[in-house]
Amino acid sequence: MKVIVDFCVIPIGAGVSLSAYVAACEKVLQATGLKIALHANGTNVEGEWDEVFAAIKRCHEIVHQMGAPRISTIVHLGTRTDREQSMEDKLASVRGKMQAG
Repeated sequence: MKVIVDFCVIPIGAGVSLSAYVAACEKVLQATGLKIALHANGTNVEGEWDEVFAAIKRCHEIVHQMGAPRISTIVHLGTRTDREQSMEDKLASVRGKMQAG
C-alpha cells in the first residue's frame, strides 16, 4: 500500500541543537530511494508502507546510536484506495485552486 507520511523525530536528552540528528535522518532517507521532502518542522516521505516505516525505524536507530537516550516521533500519514496520488499531485491541486479563486 502506498503511503504519504509527514514525520518529525524529536531526540530527548540530546541538547538544544538538533540539526545534526535531522541531517543524519535525511541521509538515511536519501539512501532508501524513497521520495522525500524536508521542511522546517519535519520530513514528508512517499512510498510503499513497509519501506517508509522501515526508514523511520532506521532513523530511530541512527539517532539512538548518536547518543540520544530517548526519542519521541510524531507521524501523520495518509493513504488512498480510490486512486494514486503523489505529494506533487496534492500540492498542485491546492495551488490550482489558489490560482482559480
